[in-house]
Amino acid sequence: METTITPLGGDVYEIDTRMAGYSGITAGYLILSDRPCLVEPGTSGSAPIVQAALTELGVTAADLATVVVTHIHLDHAGGVGDIAAMYPDAEVVVHEKGARHLVSPERLMRSARRVYGDALDVLFGELKPTDAARIRAVDDTGVIDLGGGRRLESHYSPGHAKHHVGLMDSATGDLYVGDAAGIYLQETADVRPATPPPDFDLDTALGSLRRFAALQPQRLLFAHYGPVTAVQDTLERSAEELRVWVDAVRDARDAGLDVDHAVEMVRERTAHRYRITQDDVDPNIAAKYQVLNSDESNVVGIMHALSQHA
Repeated sequence: METTITPLGGDVYEIDTRMAGYSGITAGYLILSDRPCLVEPGTSGSAPIVQAALTELGVTAADLATVVVTHIHLDHAGGVGDIAAMYPDAEVVVHEKGARHLVSPERLMRSARRVYGDALDVLFGELKPTDAARIRAVDDTGVIDLGGGRRLESHYSPGHAKHHVGLMDSATGDLYVGDAAGIYLQETADVRPATPPPDFDLDTALGSLRRFAALQPQRLLFAHYGPVTAVQDTLERSAEELRVWVDAVRDARDAGLDVDHAVEMVRERTAHRYRITQDDVDPNIAAKYQVLNSDESNVVGIMHALSQHA
C-alpha cells in the first residue's frame, strides 16, 4: 500500500491518512519517541494506510504506546476502533466529553448518518467500539508520557467541538491544533474557519485560540493540513476569519435568508479573502476542501450558534 510520510524533525512524522482517497486534506502524526504515539488516526477507511505507514516507520503491533485524538469527529477519530484492534497494547486518550462515544459509538454514528446519508460510508466508514478499559479520559489538562522525559500535554480547547483538546509536545514545542484553529490549506496558505454544528461557539472558540497563543508553541500542526511555523500570525488570522464569517452569517440571518442564500452571500463576501478561490488556482483543490470543510456546514453551524444565543 502506497504511503505518504513526511519527516518533520524532532522524531515527528506526518502521515497522509487520505480520507475517502483524497490526498493532502487529513493528516495523522507519529511521534517516534521511546513510547511511540499516534496523534489523529483519521477515518476507519484510513486505518490500513496508517498501519502501513507505521510499519514502514518500524512500529510493530506491540510497539505503539498511545493513540490520541484531538476530538471525536469522524475525520479524526473514526479509525480509533480499527487502530486499537491493530495495536492491542496502545492506550487511547480522548477528552472526557468524547470518551463514551468511542466506547459506544452508536449514537454518534446515527447522528452522522442523518447528516451524510450514504456518503458516510465513502467518507468515513464505521467507527468501531473500543474497550473502555483501554481509554483514558482527560479533563482541562492531561499528560501523555512519551518516554525519556518527553510529554504530550493536552489542553481543553472547545468552540469547534465540546470534546476538543490541543496537544503540546514538551520536546519540540509543537502544538497539535486539531480543528480549533480552523483549516490550513497547504497549497495556498489560506486559513479557513471550521464551524460545524452543533457545538460551534464564537466566544469559546476565540478563548481557545488565546489559550493556544499563551502556550507559545514553536509550530502548529494542523490535522488539515500540515505544519505551520508562522504561529502568531496564523492564530490571529484564524480568529479574524471566525469573526468575519460570524458577522456575515449574522447579516444573512437578519435579512431573513434561508441557508442556501446565506451560503451564497457568505461566499460572495469572503471569496476575496482566500487565494484558493481565485481564477488561477486549480478548482479541483477547492473542491476537495469543500468535501472536508464545506461552506454550508460552516454556515449552518454559525446559524445554530446564533439561534442558541438569540
